[in-house]
Parts: sequence; C-alpha cells; structure tokens
Amino acid sequence: MATINKSNFEFLQKLSENNHREWFNENKDWYQKEHENTIELADRMLKLLSETDQLSTASGKASLMRIYRDVRFSKDKSPYNPRWAGSFNRIKPDLRGGYYFRIQPGATIVGGGFYNPDADDIKLIREHIAQDDEPLRKIMADANFKKMFGEMQGEKLKTVPKGFEKDHPALDLLQFKSMYCFRSFSDKEVMSKDFPEKAVETFLAIRPFFDLMTEYLTTDMNGISLINA
Repeated sequence: MATINKSNFEFLQKLSENNHREWFNENKDWYQKEHENTIELADRMLKLLSETDQLSTASGKASLMRIYRDVRFSKDKSPYNPRWAGSFNRIKPDLRGGYYFRIQPGATIVGGGFYNPDADDIKLIREHIAQDDEPLRKIMADANFKKMFGEMQGEKLKTVPKGFEKDHPALDLLQFKSMYCFRSFSDKEVMSKDFPEKAVETFLAIRPFFDLMTEYLTTDMNGISLINA
C-alpha cells in the first residue's frame, strides 16, 4: 500500500540523531526498506497527478532526490539528509512549474513553484505582471489557495527591479525573485491511507498559478507564442 510506514519516520529520526557513515552503513538494509516504501508513495502520487497534468518525470524513483548530501562547500559536514524529498516536473517548454514534496518527521511539506528562475524568465514574468497584475492577485486571493498555502512565499529584492519604477503599484509582486507555496502535514496525516490523494489535491491547488506562469513564459508582451519561435 502506498502509505508511509511508521518505521519510515523512525528511520529518519534515528538518522537525524546518528548522522554519520558508521551508523548508516550498519543500517543500510533499513534504509533500503524505507527507500522502497517511499518509492511506492511517489509512484502513487505520480500516477494520480498524471491523470490531470503532463509530466516529464518517468517514475516515482526518478522523482526522488538523493539522501546523500554534497558537503564540499558546506560548513555542515553531516553526510545525509534525514528526509525524503522529490519533485515532479511538467513537460517543457509548453508547461512550466515544478511540484515538490518533502517527507520528514515533524516537517513534511507539499507544494511547489519557481525557484530562482533564470534572468530571461524572471524578466518576462515581471513584464507581464507589470502590464496587468490582476490575474496573479486573483489566484493568490482565491479561497482554496489561501486555505491550502496561506500566502505566496519566496525571496524578494530589497530594492526596485531594474527597468521598473519605484512607485509601480505592483512593486510588491515585481520584487519576487522566487515564487512558491507549501502546505504542511502532520506525521499522522502523512501515514494515513489518503495522504497520496491529499498531496495531489495540494498540487492541483497550485495549478492555476502554474498555468498563469506558463502563459507568461510562453507568450511575448503582444500575446504571440514564443514556442518554436
């Protein structure tokens, strides 16, 4: 069954408390068992999400991020991430946006968005917002969006984006450098039988935002398609 086992959370908790190679190697079989459990969950979410969206992620296993940390440039030399995390990507260039989930004791989140878009993308997004900010504000004010996520999150500029006026009425939106939203789940909710459905319900609440961003990133300011242009 595609649900997270109690032993999965126990493994992650123990890994957090014993974040070193000796413990991990001694418990490699436990890791592999819970990894397979998480793949089953990811497969189920991918199947459900694929019924309503076009995704490029090939499988639940392919969606998962490595548990091993890259510590080369980090002060924290802990070798493992005591969590499971993964993403489902929409088919580019026609569809934009990425779904994300993190399974972690006391800190599970489901959501997604746009992380540090490249310079051309963020410029085009800002131009569309500056021309008409109402579509984005309407999505952010939607009752279902606010119920699921509260507010839009993301790092913001402290200054005015280059090329825009400091008194622009949409400055609060133009200052976003990244835009994303997350919904938190308790451990009990994650271990429930309907968690895959609840997670996908959360993903679907992001879709209006993704669809608007897709429109922004695939058309120029005159509404002409940029795909295969």
